[in-house]
Amino acid sequence: MNITVYCASHVGPDDKYARAARDLGHWIGSNGHTLVYGGSAVGLMGEVSRATLAAGGQVIGVEPQFFLNAGVAQHELTELHVVDTMAERRTKMIELGQVFVALPGGVGTLEEITEIMSRIRLNLTAAPCFFLSLDGFYQPMIDLLDSMEAAGFLPGYERTEFLFPQTVEELTRGLSEFDPQTARYSCEADWHEPDWMEGQIG
Repeated sequence: MNITVYCASHVGPDDKYARAARDLGHWIGSNGHTLVYGGSAVGLMGEVSRATLAAGGQVIGVEPQFFLNAGVAQHELTELHVVDTMAERRTKMIELGQVFVALPGGVGTLEEITEIMSRIRLNLTAAPCFFLSLDGFYQPMIDLLDSMEAAGFLPGYERTEFLFPQTVEELTRGLSEFDPQTARYSCEADWHEPDWMEGQIG
């Protein structure tokens, strides 16, 4: 299974985030899965990719050329896709992935995973996506979703669409239960509307 992981290009002052990234990478590699990620060797990105490779897993990176030109640290990967723009990077990571995970990160991580959330809502990508909410890191996102639902902006919101495991163990259990072969979703070329949108078209 191809697991796309979005995460920070920094490790932060608390080693718990780096440990979690390494633990996830070890699980991905030792269970025969493939990591898809942003391609760099820095921050949590480097932690999860190195741990996956060390455990015998495959790692596919997607890196913009301008980062390579700027000398952003790299390391040997199974495969590296070089793209021109950040938008192309996001698109390629979606194309390569079957399930999507956000580790703790900053606005770049948030930009990437919220695109997945939108695609899940529109029935373009299989649910669920996962947020690793170590020590409640993503609690503000949970609160924001609740506020959106209360205001009527998330019709038909199912809490199984976006999951917030609090430990790597809980996250990997959820990933183990995900079967990309039976996931039901469409794509832009063969789209069918989600249930919550019925009656709003035509």
